[in-house]
Amino acid sequence: QVQLVESGGGLVQAGGSLRLSCAASGRTFTNCAMGWFRQAPGKEREFVAAIKWSSGVTTYADSVKGRFTISRDNAKNTVYLQMDSLKPEDTAVYYCAASSPFRWSVYESAYDYWGQGTQVTVSS
Repeated sequence: QVQLVESGGGLVQAGGSLRLSCAASGRTFTNCAMGWFRQAPGKEREFVAAIKWSSGVTTYADSVKGRFTISRDNAKNTVYLQMDSLKPEDTAVYYCAASSPFRWSVYESAYDYWGQGTQVTVSS
């Protein structure tokens, strides 16, 4: 059974930093992409960042480029999202997701497995 468990959310002031973690288990993710998405109150869920598990190739939404960094630790089967220079508009529930094998996409439809989400709140 595939499980994705996020942690690391919380309340932070604007300009601060947080690091989210996503512990993955239940299958081999070598040929998959891992993504972070977020959903703010009253808005649709949106893509934040993704990483290819095997190669480490990354891609980011324009709104977070230069501020957020996605990475993975193969030994720990964990994906991270380092968030720096946080803004109030980054406030959202952040979700970790695992794609179907050999998929590389910013769209939710490419991701088969989802975590439960972790709340990030940035105060002004």
